[in-house]
Amino acid sequence: MSKKSALDLLKMKADSTRITMVTAYDYSMAKIVDAAGVDMVLVGDSLGMVIQGMPDTLSVTLDDMAYHGRCVARGLENAHLTVDLPFMSYQISPEQALQSAGRLVQQGKAQSVKLEGGARSVAAVERIVSAGIPVVAHLGLTPQSVHTLGGWKVQGRGAQAAEQLLQDALALQDAGAFALVLEMVPAELAAQVSAALEIPTIGIGAGVHCDGQVLVINDLLGFDLGFSPRFLKRYAELQPQMVQAVQSYVEEVRTGEFPTSAHSFHRRRGPAKLAKVY
Repeated sequence: MSKKSALDLLKMKADSTRITMVTAYDYSMAKIVDAAGVDMVLVGDSLGMVIQGMPDTLSVTLDDMAYHGRCVARGLENAHLTVDLPFMSYQISPEQALQSAGRLVQQGKAQSVKLEGGARSVAAVERIVSAGIPVVAHLGLTPQSVHTLGGWKVQGRGAQAAEQLLQDALALQDAGAFALVLEMVPAELAAQVSAALEIPTIGIGAGVHCDGQVLVINDLLGFDLGFSPRFLKRYAELQPQMVQAVQSYVEEVRTGEFPTSAHSFHRRRGPAKLAKVY
């Protein structure tokens, strides 16, 4: 079976089939989420926070994204692979945006790229799409603009802000984006945008009426129980189990319980062969 294409995902919207997206960053996790049947895997620039331990996404480079993209690509057989364009890899000019997107396709094995921003990103979307590279757009809370937004805050709550977001969504669709991520916007606004667009919306903290949903796999599985945003539903809480497993390993190594004979290699049975003496 071939990986889902942008056209397949557009058809899911037309058929009223909800789209599942998971953000993942490496080969092992990609294999797991692909086997679970997700439709899209996003290699997000959130790797700056989740993988690199940075306070935001702003220091992530194009090289970082290409590296993690090709790691994830090796683990996917069915899911569509989208890779984020990181901060300052597309904002300077549409030509820069195209060059960066091309690198993520060639070196990061992306099937599509994602970028943030409304009207200011329309020219970049048009240029990338004109070269045959599908684009996922991103509105609402856009992490690369965290300093402008004043932090991790819900967007589009006022009437004027809501109208601007809707107009931006329509402009991005007209520019050729085939899907739109809506992050941390009121559920009512997300429903309005989803109904107005022919392309699918993928929500995170945007309510149930989006055409699909996305969560970071580390959050979904409960790797860090100290991270508890309102939009997150944990489907497992693995952090305590992982800590306990490593603690058991440490204890058994120190007491000599591990490795046992079953975990060791041994000489073959039979008489030892004597070396020839010349």
